[in-house]
Amino acid sequence: MSEKQEKIVSMFDDIAPTYDVANRVMSMGGDKKWRRKACDKAFGYYNHDKIENIVDVACGTGDMMGHWQQQAQHNTIAVENITGVDPSEGMVAVAREKFPDFNFFIAKATELPQTDASADFISITYGIRNVIEREAALKEFHRVLKHGGMVVILEFMKNENLSFLGKIRDFYMNKILPKVGGFISKNREAYEYLPNSIEDFLTVEKMKAELDAAGFEVLYDESFSMDISTLIIAKKR
Repeated sequence: MSEKQEKIVSMFDDIAPTYDVANRVMSMGGDKKWRRKACDKAFGYYNHDKIENIVDVACGTGDMMGHWQQQAQHNTIAVENITGVDPSEGMVAVAREKFPDFNFFIAKATELPQTDASADFISITYGIRNVIEREAALKEFHRVLKHGGMVVILEFMKNENLSFLGKIRDFYMNKILPKVGGFISKNREAYEYLPNSIEDFLTVEKMKAELDAAGFEVLYDESFSMDISTLIIAKKR
């Protein structure tokens, strides 16, 4: 693991105990709505009543896994296995406590423990931005997904053409969020990392181009709440 990647993992280990509270406060609960929308849209595109495997990469404290389960029940879809993968032992420790019936692995996005063509869905929510070797991770997603399987990405994307609302978003991300997150977690540096990582990340169009190059067909993209969060759903070709 690179030194930069190790530093990111260590940062998430440190903020794991307060991560869920900080997320709820900073998104004003919006992240729950965004996650539900991601699951429902993905189920709609896949159009199967029974699903064998869902793998949540960079699963953190397991929130997205809980939403996969909840929305599957809501849509009367039978899901056999939901598995979380994350390199942060601190985050996974919280996830295991919240969801003792799910399976978890400590692993990087570039080295998933799943076998070839074994997953119906791979989701990564607010995690692809933190993967240093992103191209290798997308190739790994392609390896693990079944033919026609879906990758579901929720992320804070870079916006190069700022509207008035976009400027409000950036003010919130750069000025308000680090103070709020830092106060809750007692680690301001971790929440200063967030706006900096967005600025260094990709636009939606560049993310879609990387997915295409990795062998995916982008089916859907939508941005929420002044473009704070973006959903991308792509199918393995």
